[in-house]
Amino acid sequence: MVDKEHKHVVEPGEIALPPAAQQLLVQMQAFQQQYQGIAVQKEAMSLQKLEFEKALEELGKAKDNGDVYKAVGPVLVKSTKSVLTKELGERKETIDLRLKALDKQEEKLKEKLQEIQGKLEAMFKGQTGAS
Repeated sequence: MVDKEHKHVVEPGEIALPPAAQQLLVQMQAFQQQYQGIAVQKEAMSLQKLEFEKALEELGKAKDNGDVYKAVGPVLVKSTKSVLTKELGERKETIDLRLKALDKQEEKLKEKLQEIQGKLEAMFKGQTGAS
């Protein structure tokens, strides 16, 4: 059977989607991919944050005048507890800001996905109600 309005071969049991619904589905898929990408970034950032927190915790246990080292590539470089504490704290702060930004992006995408889902449901209710 051919859906003359949309010039698409409709298989038995298949519903012909109007172009507006097809466009919404494409948008929804793109938003879902972005949402998944954000989830992956958040996971990576959370792991980094955890590493910094553990490092800060261990650094807190070190003596104030004791030797401490930081990794610079494959080499360990001698430093001071206060310098490393400041560096790690700043890096953790940067990750916290990035995580907040990702949370905001995630929330906006979630709202867009819900909006599209609502539009699609309204379209399908209209289609099935007219049948």
